[in-house]
Amino acid sequence: MTAGTLFDLSGRTALVTGARTGIGRAIAVGLAEAGADVILHGHRGDLEDVEAAVRAAGRRTRRWVRDLSDLDGLAEEAHALADAAPIDILVNNAGIIRRGPAVDAQEADWRAVLTVNLDAAFIVTRAVGARMLARRSGKIITIASMLSFQGGLNVAGYTASKHAVVGMTKALANEWAPYGVQVNALAPGYIATDNTAALRADADREPQIRARIPASRWGTPEDLVGAAVFLAAPASDYVCGHVLAVDGGWLTR
Repeated sequence: MTAGTLFDLSGRTALVTGARTGIGRAIAVGLAEAGADVILHGHRGDLEDVEAAVRAAGRRTRRWVRDLSDLDGLAEEAHALADAAPIDILVNNAGIIRRGPAVDAQEADWRAVLTVNLDAAFIVTRAVGARMLARRSGKIITIASMLSFQGGLNVAGYTASKHAVVGMTKALANEWAPYGVQVNALAPGYIATDNTAALRADADREPQIRARIPASRWGTPEDLVGAAVFLAAPASDYVCGHVLAVDGGWLTR
C-alpha cells in the first residue's frame, strides 16, 4: 500500500446516519471527497442540500429516511439496506440531547435519548456489521462525545448514552477485529452545531467552555472530517476499539 492509497475511499460505500446537518453532513461530504459513495440517512427526508454536496464531489448518493426513535422494524429495514448493496463504512452519527437537572428529568426524555443514541445505533451496527463480517472487511465509526469521558451538567441521559457507545465500541472491536472489521469511535469536542446552540447562547457558560479549550475556539463540523476519513480508510486497518478525541485539547486541560 502506498501513501497515496492510505486515505483513498474509491469504490466504497458509506452509510452516514443523521447526515442532514452538522457533523453528519460534514463527514458525509468528506467521505465523498475521499472517493466514497454515500447513503444519507435522515429522519425527515430533507436531504437535498447534502445530496447536492455529495454529487458535487462526483459521487453517487442514496437516501434512507427513517425515524430512529421508533425501533419497530428497524432491524429488518437495516438488514434490507445492507443486503441491497454492500456497505463498507458505517458512521453512527444520529443523536439527540435533552437538557435539564436530573432530579427533574422525565423518564420519557431519558428513554428517548437512550433509544436514539444507543439502541438504534446498536441495531443498525449489528445489521450492517453482520454483512461486513461475512465479507471480512468493514469500518464502523460511532460518534462519541467529551461526555463519554466526563459527567457534564444537566445532561444525564446524554452522558449515559455516550459512555455506553464507547463500551459498545470496545466490545464489538474485540469480537469483530479478527474478521477484518475495525470498530472505533470519534469523540468531538465542543462543536458549533444545533446540539450546542443552547450552550453557545448562554452568556455565562459559553465563555467558561471556550476558556478551557486550549485551541481557544469552538470546533466546526469540518474539524472532524480528517479523523473520520482516517478511521474509514485503509490507514486505520490496525486501529481497533479506539476513541479518537478531536477536541482542541479539551481533555488535556
